[in-house]
Amino acid sequence: MATIYTHIDENKRKTIVIIALFIAVITAIGWFIGEYYFERSGISFVGFALIVSGITGFFSYYNSDQIVLAISKAHPVTEDQAPNLHKLVDNMCIASGLPKPRIYVIDDTAMNAFATGRDPKHAVLCFTSGIIQGLEKRELEGVVAHELSHIGNYDIRLMSIVSVLVGSITLIADFFTRGMFYGGDRRRNKSSGNGVIVLIGLILIILSPIIATLIKLALSRNREYLADASAAMLTRYPQGLANALIKISKDPEILEAANGATAHLYISNPLKGNSNWMASLFSTHPPVEERINRLLQM
Repeated sequence: MATIYTHIDENKRKTIVIIALFIAVITAIGWFIGEYYFERSGISFVGFALIVSGITGFFSYYNSDQIVLAISKAHPVTEDQAPNLHKLVDNMCIASGLPKPRIYVIDDTAMNAFATGRDPKHAVLCFTSGIIQGLEKRELEGVVAHELSHIGNYDIRLMSIVSVLVGSITLIADFFTRGMFYGGDRRRNKSSGNGVIVLIGLILIILSPIIATLIKLALSRNREYLADASAAMLTRYPQGLANALIKISKDPEILEAANGATAHLYISNPLKGNSNWMASLFSTHPPVEERINRLLQM
């Protein structure tokens, strides 16, 4: 239990650090906008960037779950529409002592699931139709317990906020890449001595995606091991989740709704085909084989 409480406290600290890092990156980009696009007015734009990044961080904290669900094309399901799924969630919520989250479904044959929300009282469980249809009861129970563990451990707040902020940084970097290389000639000709500013802009463009990746990597892979272990404790049947992970890992279907900003949310990496060592190095998910082995040893 000490490990779980330590993990929860660490997640709360990381949430603050990541939002602060996001504000710092956006502020730097705001300074560059003023310097490069508006005749050396970088300082003036720093205040504007701080306001924008602060609003974005605040909005992400309270609305990240709805943004993620919209990106994932998920829709809510009632007890009448999915009675067996609701019953599994009800049972696991009783076992874990957590309030029942809202339940959403993505209409996709790929097998996957994730949890999102800012805290246990405002949580969502989301499943693909493929995982609901493809897993047996004890296997799906293990998946439900795993995702509820993410909710109880406050992983969901950190992971959901990261999805929105990382997506924002990536979009901004892409915008400046296009602006500098396709619309910057006139600006470069208008003012002399822009070399240093351009160099700083290039560094920001290069570093922004790297920073976004590092933010995602800050979501320690240990969170998946801890959620797996917590799920095994809840169900008293580690084999169920292990079997589920085996089936999910062997599923060849690509989840169309997933992307680089949301992939870390899922129980298993939804972006298939990235099995080289570099992809493994920068993956926010630990190797599924190791997760299965740990479960089977319990």
